[in-house]
Amino acid sequence: MMTSLFSMFDPSAIMMMPMNWFMMLLTMMFIPTSFWKIKSRSIFKMNFLMNMLHKEFMMLFLKNIMMKGSTLICISLFFFIMINNLTSNFPYTFCCSAHLVFSMSLSVPIWMSIIMFCWINLTKTMLSHLVPTGTPMMLMPLMVLIEMTSNIIRPMALAVRLTANLIAGHLLMALLGNTMNINSYYWIIIVSIQTMFMIFELMVAIIQSYVFSVLMTLYSSEIS
Repeated sequence: MMTSLFSMFDPSAIMMMPMNWFMMLLTMMFIPTSFWKIKSRSIFKMNFLMNMLHKEFMMLFLKNIMMKGSTLICISLFFFIMINNLTSNFPYTFCCSAHLVFSMSLSVPIWMSIIMFCWINLTKTMLSHLVPTGTPMMLMPLMVLIEMTSNIIRPMALAVRLTANLIAGHLLMALLGNTMNINSYYWIIIVSIQTMFMIFELMVAIIQSYVFSVLMTLYSSEIS
C-alpha cells in the first residue's frame, strides 16, 4: 500500500530520458502574454500581484540599496513555484515540487550566491553577524559555530519545508481518492470532504510559494 502511494512521485522514463521533468518548462505556457493593445483581465491581475509583491519585498530590502534588484528574482521565484504547485494538482501530472532535487536546486544556488556576494563585498558585516551583541568571551567560539551551522541549514530547511508540504498533501489526496471505490451511502460526505481538501491544497500551493520567496528575502536581508 505504501509503495503504491509513493509511486506517484516516481518520474517515468522514455528511452532513458525522464520526460516528467519537462513539466517545469511547460509552466511557462501558463504565464499570460499580451498580444493586443488593450490588456486582458489576466494580465491586469498578474501585474497587480507583481506590484504587491514588489512593494512588500522592497520594504524588506530598504536597509540595503545593493539588494533592491533582488525583488525581481524573488517575484520570479514565487510565480515559478506557484505555477508548478498548482499544475501538480491536475490529474496525471508530475509533481516536481515534491522532490528535494527541485527545491534544493532553487534554494541552494540563490542562497550561495547571496552568501558569496555578502562575504566578498560586506566582509566586516558578515563577521559581525557571527557573534551576537553582548556574547561573553568564553562563548564566542561556540556562537560562531552555531551561527555558521544555522546559515548552512537555512536553504535545506526551505527545501524540506516545501517538499514535505507537497508530499503530505498529495498523499492525503490519494488516500481520499481511494475511498471513492468503496460502495457506501456516505459518498456525498466523502465528495464534500474531497472538495474541501482540494480547495485547501490549492491554497497550500500558493501559500508555500509565498513562504518560500518571503523567507528567502528575509534571510538575504538579514545578512546584508
